[in-house]
Amino acid sequence: MTIKVTIGKEGDQAVVRLEMNIRKAINGDLMIFDHGDIDIVLSPSNNTVVAFPKETMNDLVYGAQNRLFTHLHKRGIVIPESIQAASFSGAFEAKLQQPFKESVSSAKMALVNISQFIDEERPYFESTEAIISMSDDELVHPDNTDSTELGAVPQATDKGSIRPGYVRDSYGINYMYTI
Repeated sequence: MTIKVTIGKEGDQAVVRLEMNIRKAINGDLMIFDHGDIDIVLSPSNNTVVAFPKETMNDLVYGAQNRLFTHLHKRGIVIPESIQAASFSGAFEAKLQQPFKESVSSAKMALVNISQFIDEERPYFESTEAIISMSDDELVHPDNTDSTELGAVPQATDKGSIRPGYVRDSYGINYMYTI
């Protein structure tokens, strides 16, 4: 969806067009779903930015959250000492800076900078998705060198890594229980 953001008042306005997967919540919060690892919620009423993990919390999610808030901190959008864990599991939040001019909205500036962050990150998470889909494709449709036809495996008395006759528990001594 294309969003048109107008920054400034009547005299000095700048119009920025952003293409993002974004929705507006009932309370007016903007929910951004473009990133591959995190969902970002911009709350103009609370003056905060919150980054939630998409599905599971892992090191990739924490790294993306860290990069987001570092990006916003370096551009002067968030207050650095306000970056903290949020009330939701795995989420991080930060307070937005108050603008020195009344003509500039901190929420609009945050939206523009979040869009820039996502554009910088897009090649990374698109390549990650491509690698995952390639590995899935290799499992579903293997090459001839990585597969055998049904019945083409030669017969042998011992096959695999589990040999019959061994006791396999935490207290068993394998070599003493052979048949």
